[in-house]
Amino acid sequence: MNGLTFKVLPETGSFTEYTFNAILGNVIIFLQNEPIYLGEKMAYKGKYTPKNPSKYIGNPTKVIYRSLWERKMMNWMDNNPSVLRWGSEETIVMYVSPVDGKRHRYYVDFIMEVQNKNKEIQTFLIEVKPKKQTKPPVKPKKKTKTFINEAKTYSVNKAKWDAAERVCESRGWKFMIITEDTLFKKDANG
Repeated sequence: MNGLTFKVLPETGSFTEYTFNAILGNVIIFLQNEPIYLGEKMAYKGKYTPKNPSKYIGNPTKVIYRSLWERKMMNWMDNNPSVLRWGSEETIVMYVSPVDGKRHRYYVDFIMEVQNKNKEIQTFLIEVKPKKQTKPPVKPKKKTKTFINEAKTYSVNKAKWDAAERVCESRGWKFMIITEDTLFKKDANG
């Protein structure tokens, strides 16, 4: 497990060294080599450095991932020989939010150009999301704040995805939502 060591200035004014490790789905901080479990589903943000910067659409020195799932997708696109070019949040799709009725910009997670088995080039717009967020929330017997927030989030996401679908249809591209089912699918060899 690779960690990032950083120094924190506690209230005492002296520096203390911590080693931070993020594990997919869980967060563990090692304090003086003793693990401390902090919980599940941490949003993890960082900078990705493409190994094949010529494949990157945009500035390859400014690639940011907003989750470990996005980083996994970046790694796959960067290292897959069938992927000719790819970009992260390089494509903007305009949509109207059903919550406020206003036009907004949707920065699609990824654009990817691949060469298929027939040597044809296909372009995909890709959104990476947990499967739970790709379905409408189940309405409880009593409306809760959680349900209302989940319903608003889903309706905004659905408007974004519908707009992305229309853009793709008009250009001969394809829109995909990738979930953990695809990202962590076991291959035939286990």
